[in-house]
Amino acid sequence: LERCPGLYCGRTQLENDTWSACGPCPRGYRVNEAYACSLCEQSPSTYDWCYLGFMALLPLIMHWFFIDMAAKERTFSKGQIILHLSAFIEVILSVVIAIFISEPTFTFELQSCGVKRLADWYTLFQNPSPNYEEKLYCTQEAVYPLQTIVLIFYFLCLVLMMIIRPPLNSKFLKNGKSAVYCALYFFPILALLHAVAGGLIYYAFPYLSIVISMVSNACHFSLKLDQSMKSLFKTSVTEVKNAVIIIGHWLLLAYGIISLHQHLALLALVPFPALFYIFTVRFTDPSEFRERDDRNI
Repeated sequence: LERCPGLYCGRTQLENDTWSACGPCPRGYRVNEAYACSLCEQSPSTYDWCYLGFMALLPLIMHWFFIDMAAKERTFSKGQIILHLSAFIEVILSVVIAIFISEPTFTFELQSCGVKRLADWYTLFQNPSPNYEEKLYCTQEAVYPLQTIVLIFYFLCLVLMMIIRPPLNSKFLKNGKSAVYCALYFFPILALLHAVAGGLIYYAFPYLSIVISMVSNACHFSLKLDQSMKSLFKTSVTEVKNAVIIIGHWLLLAYGIISLHQHLALLALVPFPALFYIFTVRFTDPSEFRERDDRNI
């Protein structure tokens, strides 16, 4: 076959055993070294699965956050628990359906083209202009199915939420409807973010998991009225809601470390950010400085 210009332009085999002109490969195909569009049959790597898992965790975390904000309760009520379980079930069902309808259909397997470089996520910007004349458009999903399956997953989450959540809100938690309204905003934002920055997130998500975990951990403790070390440690152990939130931060931090596939011994330090905040709070609590200033006056 004659060489095709650009990184993603290839030739498709036609029914009469001839080859098409250079152009974009069909969905599920990717150009090979011979400039032919070949079917993607490899399985996603472990890192790819971790990326998909991270993209599935984002809406789940945001669901739980907004349900908690809507409830405005210091402890887990029956309504909160039911809505949290509902959000979890919605996400799990969306994951299962999204995988089932992807090739090969009705299996828990995926066919992947793999990711070779950052440009694979942005083929729109890689369309060549042979001889500096008319541009040859070869835009395609070179990272199949990592782009479309996430968008399908978000759509399924939205549909299932609109089916399952309203009856539960009306019966168990009236204020829960505000969490649904928030989801109607954050799902389009997540979809836009994935479409625009999916490639950057793919390479950065382990670090994002670690940063999000540590920042949210600090924010959680900083919202406590009693900032003494004794109170923070006691409430972290005795209050179920606090313990669940802290464990959630630990799991997210562990997920980021595992996704890096390096230095797994660092998993032993997962509780460190929470303990560090508790043991050093007396050096950073603003009330301590105000009391000291008052004594000096």
